[in-house]
Amino acid sequence: MRRSRVVADRRPVSTAARRSEADPSSHHRRGRGRRALVLFVLGGLSATPPLSTDLYLPALPQVADDLGASTPQVQLTLTTYILGLAFGQLCVGPLSDSVGRRRPLMVGLVAFTAASLLCAGAPSVDALTALRLVQGLSGSAGVVIARAMVSDLYEGPAAARAYSRLMVVTGLAPVLAPLLGGQILRFTSWRGIYVVLGIIGATLLVASALVLRETVPLRRRTAAGPRQVARSFARLMRDRRFVGYVIVQAMTFGALFAYISGSPFLIQTVHGASPQLFSVLFGANALGMVVASQVGGTLVGRVPPRRLVTAGLVMSLCGGAGLLAASLVGGQGLALDSAVLFVIVAGVGLILPNSMALGIGRHSRTAGGAAALLGSAQYIAGALAAPLSGLGGDPAIGMAVVIVVALTLAGTALTTLAREGRGQPST
Repeated sequence: MRRSRVVADRRPVSTAARRSEADPSSHHRRGRGRRALVLFVLGGLSATPPLSTDLYLPALPQVADDLGASTPQVQLTLTTYILGLAFGQLCVGPLSDSVGRRRPLMVGLVAFTAASLLCAGAPSVDALTALRLVQGLSGSAGVVIARAMVSDLYEGPAAARAYSRLMVVTGLAPVLAPLLGGQILRFTSWRGIYVVLGIIGATLLVASALVLRETVPLRRRTAAGPRQVARSFARLMRDRRFVGYVIVQAMTFGALFAYISGSPFLIQTVHGASPQLFSVLFGANALGMVVASQVGGTLVGRVPPRRLVTAGLVMSLCGGAGLLAASLVGGQGLALDSAVLFVIVAGVGLILPNSMALGIGRHSRTAGGAAALLGSAQYIAGALAAPLSGLGGDPAIGMAVVIVVALTLAGTALTTLAREGRGQPST
């Protein structure tokens, strides 16, 4: 035995191994580098929805002219994508709990890439609308599985910190996408935008195959038949606190979509600002959301995520109330409206990542199903809130009312349904 041990000890040691032994911190640095790379790819997957909608926005008039379609028909291509994104998550999420994350993700990315390229060749607005539905259904795989993977890899404050890191990518995407879309249209038609989306899908497919590993071991997988999925969703919906976080996510997204759809009319129509100035202000607000999410990610080890959600709700609700009060009084200037909009959007950067971590963290064994319900509720609420903000004739008042009502409902859900039990620590 001793002889064999001596022989084993005399085996040549690689240069990398000697470096690792000489510098134990090198292994830690490599681990941190890989975790950062994984989060970057997951952030890219989470950014496909804003890229697939906002990249396309500058081309809407051109699509209508080229396909001989009306404005409502072209707008329907956005609606069908969002609906596909919402309902696709309800299918892919539970499926990923059963067969693992990688296979549904790869299939979804292949289908998303193919649907994007087929959109580029759509001969009519009806064909484009149908293909956008397929694009949304397949694109939902990246969104829901990215969130479920974060829950697989992290828990507690670390999960909230990871969701905050994802917002760096997802927060910048809505800012950069319209600018990139406008630049693409300088060199090609609206069909070129879908070619770019296809390239993005193919890039994410390769990156996911190379970087992301399976995060659901066989022993943790659940059955995925219709009855099992129904029972899983029923079990989730019986969890009062989880339902509370679903409502917080949905209502916050509703407020965010009201801002996205209403702010162009407020800034450009009411205040007469140029599209270029609006782009600057819109970008500044998105940057504020990203910065707030990163501040929250830094504080989450010392401040419970629930308190950060509360702080974000207070910020956004105060901003919404300020916008409503200024709009009712009248005579407010661009500077005041821009300031309160910044506060509203920055608060969202604290609410979304932390309430997502709290909601999914309660059901880590069925993280796919939990992420599906949270994600679907987000986009359904957003799709409903966007047109509501345009009712009433005054874009400032309509947007402010929707924001205030939505955030009030979110706060009510947090303090009632998602309230802490007696004697339980704040999470």
